[in-house]
Amino acid sequence: MEDAVVVGQPQRDGRVSEGACDPRVQELRGAVARLRRQLAVLPAELPDRAAADDELAALDAMVSQGLPEVPRLRRSLLLIAGAVGSVSALSPALSEVREGIDRFGGLPRGR
Repeated sequence: MEDAVVVGQPQRDGRVSEGACDPRVQELRGAVARLRRQLAVLPAELPDRAAADDELAALDAMVSQGLPEVPRLRRSLLLIAGAVGSVSALSPALSEVREGIDRFGGLPRGR
């Protein structure tokens, strides 16, 4: 398993990740971690469980690297919601992830 970058902690090269002082990063990482844990212990068979796991890992890595791009965050949310959105037990945790992403910027306005 790869070493995770902890926001606010020095990396091996001594640098501190860009989002270290941004509470939005910490909140989103916490929400992602909670959803990952709940998905891991869910006994139900989900055809897209692997896709959700992969996208949650990618989302966590993206946020760990510093301030992420909002369109990429929203794309990840759509993929995750598509994979687990029908599971009511995961709804509160999924909502936390959505709220965490919303803190990075409002929804784009219509054209």
